[in-house]
Amino acid sequence: VGAPASVTSMFSWVKQEQGGRNKDGEMYQTVTEGLQSLYLKKLLPLEETYLFHDFHSPALEAADFQSKPMVLLVGQYSTGKTTFIRYLLEQDFPGMRIGPEPTTDGFIAVMHGENEGIIPGNALVVDPRKPFRKLNAFGNSFLNRFICSQMPNQVLQSISIIDTPGILSGEKQRISRGYDFAEVLRWFGERVDRIILLFDAHKLDISDEFSEAIRAFKGQDDKIRVVLNKADQVDTQQLMRVYGALMWSLGKVINTPEVVRVYLGSFWGKPLQNTENRRLFEAESQDLFKDIQSLPRNAALRKLNDLIKRARLAKVHAYIISYLKKEMPSLFGREKKKEELISRLPEIYCILQREHHISPGDFPNVTKMQDMLQHYDFNKFPSLKIKLIESVDKMLATKIAGLMSMIRDEESKAPPAMVSGGAFEGSQDGPFGRGYGEGVSAGADAEDWIVSREKHRYDELFYMLMPVNGKITGVNAKKEMMNSRLPNTVLGKIWKLADCDQDGMLDDEEFALAQHLIKIKLEGFELPGELPDHLVPPAHRKNPTADALYNHSED
Repeated sequence: VGAPASVTSMFSWVKQEQGGRNKDGEMYQTVTEGLQSLYLKKLLPLEETYLFHDFHSPALEAADFQSKPMVLLVGQYSTGKTTFIRYLLEQDFPGMRIGPEPTTDGFIAVMHGENEGIIPGNALVVDPRKPFRKLNAFGNSFLNRFICSQMPNQVLQSISIIDTPGILSGEKQRISRGYDFAEVLRWFGERVDRIILLFDAHKLDISDEFSEAIRAFKGQDDKIRVVLNKADQVDTQQLMRVYGALMWSLGKVINTPEVVRVYLGSFWGKPLQNTENRRLFEAESQDLFKDIQSLPRNAALRKLNDLIKRARLAKVHAYIISYLKKEMPSLFGREKKKEELISRLPEIYCILQREHHISPGDFPNVTKMQDMLQHYDFNKFPSLKIKLIESVDKMLATKIAGLMSMIRDEESKAPPAMVSGGAFEGSQDGPFGRGYGEGVSAGADAEDWIVSREKHRYDELFYMLMPVNGKITGVNAKKEMMNSRLPNTVLGKIWKLADCDQDGMLDDEEFALAQHLIKIKLEGFELPGELPDHLVPPAHRKNPTADALYNHSED
């Protein structure tokens, strides 16, 4: 029986509006739903067949795809992690303790909730709406030190923040924790959108445990940002040395040729102890805020990126496991062969690399893999199932591309809200916004023309250039303007802004304006796209009073 025309047309509308139906008849309402569906149908079967969850990472759940962007804060004790969260939220959160000694002794997930309060770890890992269910694998000693702090805060409507225990130096600390701290961090590192490493400008030593914690984020380098906190407590010369020492220390721990982005500042609400770098700190904090504010917009893309990373690792893992199975004898000498294969693992990696054209960077850590393989019977491993691999390849080659275009469509129809509230609110408005009353904005509130304050000096230069009928030509102006040593492209822009009547010449006011714009550029400020009203020379302004009188007399 044919469907009524109205129903058919309704479904065709759904198809157009919401990502449509693909060849397999799957209907994706949103990118998140598409990712979840691809994971369950294409990637999860491969992971389950080759014991991926035992070796690498637990299976993903609905909450992993639907949760808000998360920011993970990691640092040694007393670097200001909890204070940083308080600074962003602009209010205390339940369970918060701040002090010079190690006060945060566990993990606190600060999340949005209508009622203020604390959810203990054991209750938290059975809640299907929260993305923490798989943390129960770390046992009671971890769950007793894990809480969720809920509160109705505007910042938390867009992001969640995870506070971690302050890291101490020395071996003792790791043993006394009772759970694998680096593994917990690695679990969070795979699932969060931003990892912020906090350092104190006063104590830069990176302890063994902190180095281990940073190494746990291997493969997540694109998520890492570094904050050098309490930078107002040292002067400029010391700050340069501290910054240099930090980059050197980080270079040894994070083995990447690219330099990580470091934000300098003092992230708390107290007065600055050293104000000589005030402008630098303000610019840096605004850059960091912009980075955090962009997280909701890039959340779907980040989940897509993480799924691709996971798929590549799962494929490589399948090749390793099936190769080990293939090499095992059916009857005798199994134990001996197992030991031999484990010791030959680096060589096996090379064989698989050549055979399947895999990048060396896609392989898991050799030593860790060798340790884990000791506990498995290789004969029980599954052999290579080409269909499962092909299914994942197909997902990477075609399905992911479809979701990429859906992300762009979703953003254009309804851009996700930026992080707002708390410290993100008001920093751009009023007279304390970035650049207010400086550079091009200087003189916007003044009654007089700001250029006139220096015009007597500019006039001396102007009359030395031999004006004809009160104007100088471009050739004469060029000689003087090039003394600034600014590049021609910049001078060309200044000429265009200053030549208000566009007659190819400058009168005394236009010349003074050109000099003022040169001064702004030399002071390190940007030039405007078009000239703001308060900088237009008085002789070139439209006189509204005169216009009104003229129109009135015509009437």
